[in-house]
Amino acid sequence: MFDKILIANRGEIACRVIKTAQRLGVRSVAVYSEADAASRHVALADEAVAIGPAPARDSYLCADKIVAAARESGAQAIHPGYGFLSENAAFAEACAAAGLVFIGPPVEAIRAMGSKSAAKQIMEKAGVPLVPGYHGDDQDDALLANEAERIGYPVLLKASAGGGGKGMRVVERPDDFDAALAAARRESEAAFGDTAMLVEKYLVKPRHVEIQVFADGHGEVVHLFERDCSLQRRHQKVLEEAPAPGLDPARREAMGRAAVDAARAIGYVGAGTVEFIVDADGTFFFMEMNTRLQVEHPVTELVTGQDLVEWQLRVAAGEPLPQTQDELGLNGHAFEARIYAEDPARDFLPATGHLAHLRFPDPGPHVRIDTGVREGDVVSIHYDPMIAKLVVWDRDRDAALRRLQAALRATQVVGVTTNLDFLATVAAHPRYLAGDVDTGFIDRHRDDLVAPDAPVTDAVLALASLDVLLRRRAEAVRAAEAGGDPHSPWHHTSGWRLNEDNHQPLLFRVDGAEHEVTVHYRDDHFVIDTPERSIVASGTIDAAGDLVATLDGTRLTLTVVRDDADLTLFYRGQRHHLQLHDPATAAADEEVAGGGLTAPMPGKIVAVHVAAGDHVDRGAPLLVLEAMKMEHTIVAPSAGTVAEVRFAVGEQVDDGDALLVLDVEGE
Repeated sequence: MFDKILIANRGEIACRVIKTAQRLGVRSVAVYSEADAASRHVALADEAVAIGPAPARDSYLCADKIVAAARESGAQAIHPGYGFLSENAAFAEACAAAGLVFIGPPVEAIRAMGSKSAAKQIMEKAGVPLVPGYHGDDQDDALLANEAERIGYPVLLKASAGGGGKGMRVVERPDDFDAALAAARRESEAAFGDTAMLVEKYLVKPRHVEIQVFADGHGEVVHLFERDCSLQRRHQKVLEEAPAPGLDPARREAMGRAAVDAARAIGYVGAGTVEFIVDADGTFFFMEMNTRLQVEHPVTELVTGQDLVEWQLRVAAGEPLPQTQDELGLNGHAFEARIYAEDPARDFLPATGHLAHLRFPDPGPHVRIDTGVREGDVVSIHYDPMIAKLVVWDRDRDAALRRLQAALRATQVVGVTTNLDFLATVAAHPRYLAGDVDTGFIDRHRDDLVAPDAPVTDAVLALASLDVLLRRRAEAVRAAEAGGDPHSPWHHTSGWRLNEDNHQPLLFRVDGAEHEVTVHYRDDHFVIDTPERSIVASGTIDAAGDLVATLDGTRLTLTVVRDDADLTLFYRGQRHHLQLHDPATAAADEEVAGGGLTAPMPGKIVAVHVAAGDHVDRGAPLLVLEAMKMEHTIVAPSAGTVAEVRFAVGEQVDDGDALLVLDVEGE
């Protein structure tokens, strides 16, 4: 076993690798960019080396800097994690040239699977079933269009060098092919420096089922069963589970055997994932092989009882596989929910911001949290917006789903928009509960899954008011204790008025709507008049900062996070955001005049489809913004005439920048 390894990655996967290294007594070296100097993975590692500015191209993608850091620190091996350089054959070669062990597959295997077209050809020779499509080297646009006609619409365009949904487009009809091809090529070049495309038959209602394989340097190859990764948005996974629901033992054995054949065909060593697409009738086809550890590997670990990072380290150190195929078995069911800083209501647009409050359920035999962030950290534009992976296990799928639902309810994030409510809605959806999953699940049920915020009830208004009152009372007590006259009437918060009932109005805003309550002060409680009823309320703030409240005799505990006038309540599994409004000082929000369209986040303009004077219809694409590794098309909110385009292709924009001005028809 190695004495010291360097982890050429960041965030949750770096923390994950460090955890196993510590358990095995292996010292770890982290690398970090300027943006990550105070990050969790740097704090956890035994050593940490700075490798450059925040942009990944200047730090985490600089192979020479990482190799130099490994040599200078005395590391014997490099674990690449996933993403960045994990499937970069040149990086693996650079490690070998520097006398470092690359904790991954041989260079030849990375190269063989790095091109999706070459991989398809290898798999075809190995007898692994393939989806009908074109995987050739001739990349002439007209030829690709002809191949799409031959295959039959709908077709799927995929970046040959890609992964993670980048450079991928579904094309429903011939008229859309040219535009989709241009967009896919552009995105692929930005992400992978390559524009080669595959064209495949797009299967209707398919499932994405992948097999975890492992091989050692002694000729042994095993599989550790399957994961269902069908729940995807933007062609990226968001909820995974193991084993796959409804997969019978015969199909599981056949897919496992095909995955092992695929690994043997390229002389594989280490951890890999063979991804299959499964048709509605259960027929499966090879899609691609990822020559690295996958983001969703924890569900496999929980149902097999194995530590896959430990397997990686042992195999890379020359040891045989820890277990044979006959010794491996499935136990129970596991789910992984990826918690992202993103807005499901805005087509899952990534979000940035400060993690003002972050709380996870307590880890244990049934719950695991893999995260690279802590409360107070910033989700920036430079890297993937994942906050954490919430992983649960139980004896069967139904029990594991209940664990997942409870764990999602117990997770609290304030400061950035997240997909937590979306994940909770998916986990409770009747079709998901029934195991009726496929890659189109989210799009098909979007209206059910991306629901409006929970309504503001009288109980929520009363709880928000109670929290405000209790915190004001605590501030007054502190002020009295610190002041020269603790009996000063200016330190009282009883709402006392001469010849009147002791009362005070409070005004809250929720999504622009105003909700007024009136608080009546009593000796040991409050009476809170909400729009619908009066509520008798009392409570305290406990040692953890949570509100322990009693409303009309019912006792409950909840978390209320305050940020100046903003309150976020986590109440009965739902999140409510309110703003304490002072009408004497706060001005009403005003909409941007003149039809201005603003950037939803920082990024770079990669395409402009209109010019000043152009007439556009509602929904017409105006320009394309590249941000956080994805393209986002800005469309016309209504019909009108473009008055001004303020940015050109290649220019950087900040969040909130006015991109163009649209004179809306009828205004």
